[in-house]
Amino acid sequence: MIDHLTLSSACYEKSKIFYCAALAPLGYELKKEFGSDVAGFGVGEKLDFWLANDSHGTRPTFHLAFVAASREQVDAFYVAALAAGGTENGAPGLRLQHGPNYYAAFVIDPDGQNIEAVCRTGA
Repeated sequence: MIDHLTLSSACYEKSKIFYCAALAPLGYELKKEFGSDVAGFGVGEKLDFWLANDSHGTRPTFHLAFVAASREQVDAFYVAALAAGGTENGAPGLRLQHGPNYYAAFVIDPDGQNIEAVCRTGA
C-alpha cells in the first residue's frame, strides 16, 4: 500500500494541469498547494500524491500505479491523460502476465514518468 508519493517536475505548471485532468476520473482532486512549489492531490481527505517543483533541473523517470475502482475508470484515466498531453504507453486492457483480472492502462506524463491506472477486479 502506498501512503503517499512525491514526484518532482521540471515542468511544474504543465504537470499540475496534466494530473488535475488525468486523475479526475479516478476521483483525485488538487487539495492543497504551497505557493508554486508543491501540490497535494487526494481522494476525500487523504492526500497521498504530491507534485514538487524541481529546482535542481533533474528529470526523474518513475513508474507509479494508481488504483482504479473499475475498468471504466481505467479507460477514462487513459482518455483524460492523453487529452491532457500524456503520451500513449499501453492502451487499456488485460495484462494477464500480472494476474487474471489485472486491467491497466499506461501513459507517459510531461516529465517522462510511466503512469498507470489499474483495476484488479473482474469485469
